[in-house]
Amino acid sequence: MIRAIIIDDEPNAVGLISLRLAQHCPQVEVIACCTSSQKGVQAILDHQTDLDVVFLDIEMPQMNGFQVLEAVGNVSFSLVFVTAYDQFALKAFRYSAVDYLLKPIDTQELIQAVTRIENQRKTTKQQLEHLKDQFNNPARTFPDRIALSYQNGIAFVLLKDIIYCESDDNYTKVYVQDGQHYLSTRSMRDIQGLLEERDFLRVHRKFLINLLHIKKFVKGEGSYLVMSNQQTIPVSRLQKDRLMEHFDWL
Repeated sequence: MIRAIIIDDEPNAVGLISLRLAQHCPQVEVIACCTSSQKGVQAILDHQTDLDVVFLDIEMPQMNGFQVLEAVGNVSFSLVFVTAYDQFALKAFRYSAVDYLLKPIDTQELIQAVTRIENQRKTTKQQLEHLKDQFNNPARTFPDRIALSYQNGIAFVLLKDIIYCESDDNYTKVYVQDGQHYLSTRSMRDIQGLLEERDFLRVHRKFLINLLHIKKFVKGEGSYLVMSNQQTIPVSRLQKDRLMEHFDWL
């Protein structure tokens, strides 16, 4: 069984999550429902030894979600943030690889979140710090790194160090400057959605490249790029014009 606590200052939200978990996720046992941050802190402290996941609202009076976690201290459980935040905030969650549910709660997304909890490790302190830094950023600029979940843990990779990404079924290989690569559990579509606004371009169905790492573009019937690590990347006919337009190449 997955033992869960729900913390949200909206009683209707607490009731809805609890009801849908009971209806659609029989492997989850809700051991506490809290409609105040203070009660939420106490519930977590009371159940820390047998707690698997906390569904936690971010915006609450008295203490927000981050302050609840600071009051608890050691986070030794999975987290699913529940939020009605804007698109910037949603991108912050995705950059940090921290799970979230968007209000109003969608049943299918709740089921998928529970499935991920069953399959993945606990939320790390690094992930939470990365996420909190973005929410505390008054300029709301994009972060300079991305969290990549892979077999051995979570890597926080500087965007400028990523040379290219290669699709591998439902996974993505991310190649970086130091010669390493990570087999990320994120899909290519997910990574593309985050990085295309940051000097990255999908040049082929299998490849997303960092435009800043292009060393050479060889045009012709089988166009390809030579990247900073000397790797050659094919450019599809459909994406060739986009690439040339980006650099004003003739």
